[in-house]
Amino acid sequence: MQGPVHALKACMVTVPKNHPRCGVCAQKLVKNGKTSAGRTRWRCKSCGASRTQSRIDVSKKAEFTAFHSWITGKDRQDAYAGSGRTFRRRSEWCWNVAPCVPATGEIHAQIMLDGTYFNDWCVLVAYTGSHVIAWQWCDREKHASWSALLQQIPAPAVAIVDGHKGLESALREHWPRTKVQRCLFHIQQNIRTHLTMRPNLDAGKELLALAKALTPIQDLDQAAVWAGEFASWEARWEAFLKTRTYAKKNGERPTGIGVNQQWWFTHLRLRRARGTLATVLKNGHLFTWLTAATDEQQIDRTTSPLEGGINAGLKHLLRDHRGLSDAHAKRAVDWYLYRHTQSPKDPWTFVTPSNWQPQRKNRKTTNEPIGPALYDTAFSPEDGNGIQQGWGGRNQ
Repeated sequence: MQGPVHALKACMVTVPKNHPRCGVCAQKLVKNGKTSAGRTRWRCKSCGASRTQSRIDVSKKAEFTAFHSWITGKDRQDAYAGSGRTFRRRSEWCWNVAPCVPATGEIHAQIMLDGTYFNDWCVLVAYTGSHVIAWQWCDREKHASWSALLQQIPAPAVAIVDGHKGLESALREHWPRTKVQRCLFHIQQNIRTHLTMRPNLDAGKELLALAKALTPIQDLDQAAVWAGEFASWEARWEAFLKTRTYAKKNGERPTGIGVNQQWWFTHLRLRRARGTLATVLKNGHLFTWLTAATDEQQIDRTTSPLEGGINAGLKHLLRDHRGLSDAHAKRAVDWYLYRHTQSPKDPWTFVTPSNWQPQRKNRKTTNEPIGPALYDTAFSPEDGNGIQQGWGGRNQ
């Protein structure tokens, strides 16, 4: 004859795992209407006990799904809960979940590299032209920041950059065999900065026209013709560019000219514009998009797909969610960039129970022995004998 314990175990075995059971007699529960909050009420037909059933993983998944939809969209918080305050309380733990892009080791034909700023911090993004492959947080664009990003990615065939000095030095160190394509848009922008849109000098007008002529180039023959025209411009204005201005007593000096400097080139801004084009042409960074292209793979000549697509989208995202703290804004950017990777997984796969479980604070304990109490004739605030002020202890 089986005892009550064996009978209870037998009943427990027959109950399906996906069906709630009674905590008193372990019998199968049946649905018994709903509570005022809309949750299903369960009742035991044997002992009459009633309860509601909840699964923490299902509840947390619903909260995280609503949070992820909000942080990557444009809806208001009260669209996912009764009020914005309720939504913030339920989804507070969701800020602890961070996406992660696994390293695949794939070697890409081209990678665009650029950084975008948000207040006092910056995110560096690596983009293939179709999807994001990695990003790095930093305070500003510098050699160490770019090195941290480049070390995460195998060296591609071509890197498309905007000409930042810290990035160029990091490329020489970590990707020495990668060819570099300077963004033509940034080159033309630098030229306009030096010459303005309406230069007064004839040499400046011709050089600005040469910079604009980079856009219509489509093949290597046209690139060779452009390089010849630029060489002719340099030969024609060589003497003019070497014109000097000598310092006068109490005279004005251009920006960047030292106090003890006796002379400087008269047309400094024109020389800087010429130097921009001459440097990229000499280093072979101007027409890499033509020389490195193949029948199967075309190379972009600007970083516009990255700046106009990903970076612009980040700005719009933070504008739609303005008011976030720096930590929350960074997490929103992380999720946006992860969504634009090649094969993003379900965001719920990054959630673990530790994300919603509160962290217990460890109490600080000291091993110092407690000595005898020492007494003195004077009062000490540490003993609670200081002068009492305020309304503490009064009835009115």
